[in-house]
Amino acid sequence: EAKAILNIPVTEDIEKTIELIFQYIHNKGGKIIASGMGKAGQIATNIATTFSSTGTPALFLHPSDAQHGDLGVIQENDVLLLISNSGKTREILELVDLARKLVENIPIIVITGNPDSQLGHIADITIYTGHPDEVCPIGLTPTTSTTTMTVIGDILVVLMMNKIGFSPEEYAKRHHGGYLGMKSRNKKKCKI
Repeated sequence: EAKAILNIPVTEDIEKTIELIFQYIHNKGGKIIASGMGKAGQIATNIATTFSSTGTPALFLHPSDAQHGDLGVIQENDVLLLISNSGKTREILELVDLARKLVENIPIIVITGNPDSQLGHIADITIYTGHPDEVCPIGLTPTTSTTTMTVIGDILVVLMMNKIGFSPEEYAKRHHGGYLGMKSRNKKKCKI
């Protein structure tokens, strides 16, 4: 897995993603709508909550729930951040169709191990994981692929934090409880 992380392709798509998110979320007042199925959905949830806790509004939309009314959370100026290792996940492809009926030109960012997939071609920006082999003994269980997706999500979050100048004071406003809340308030003697 460490080798797979070192081999994540570093392309201009990362910087394009940061610029797109900055324009839509920080300049136009939208939010990131992250989605994925199964393990990719768990990664999407993690990315969304980490973005939200660091000053970039985001939420997770389950692709199946979207078909039963939750699609209504999507608004003008939102950005879809979709995660699918295969780039062929039926529920995610259906989510794209539904979202575009609601907000026709919604920007779509995809994190995938298959940039030549249907999802990769639909996307405005495709971030390639490098499609590493899974480390599980049968080569099927999402292990290495989910690690690279998580790392890419963390890279996006940290780059956005740098771009918006996210401070310990702002962090403290979003973390009232627990160890991180206490640590962030003490970091620069924040008054919250």
